Amino acid sequence: MPETPLKCYIVTFETASDDVRAKVRERLKAYGRYCPIHKYCWAILTTEKATEIRDHVGQVMSPSDRLFVIRSGTVAAWRNPYSQKNSEWLKKNL
Repeated sequence: MPETPLKCYIVTFETASDDVRAKVRERLKAYGRYCPIHKYCWAILTTEKATEIRDHVGQVMSPSDRLFVIRSGTVAAWRNPYSQKNSEWLKKNL
């Protein structure tokens, strides 16, 4: 059986709670292949659907927190990534 290809998703979130923010980051790290874009925006590689990511990450969030998951497109540009390693990850996976 062929492997399901990994897809890149951009996940953005907004919460006032430092505790929730830490829990969201742990959920995103659990995907294993990830890259922080900035404090509230990460890219992840997964075989899951956007709704599955939303539901998994959203479990640790309060009803008033915001979460947006979108499959990465084909064109991207950025400025001042956290590191060269992050920039290379984005070039390879977006």
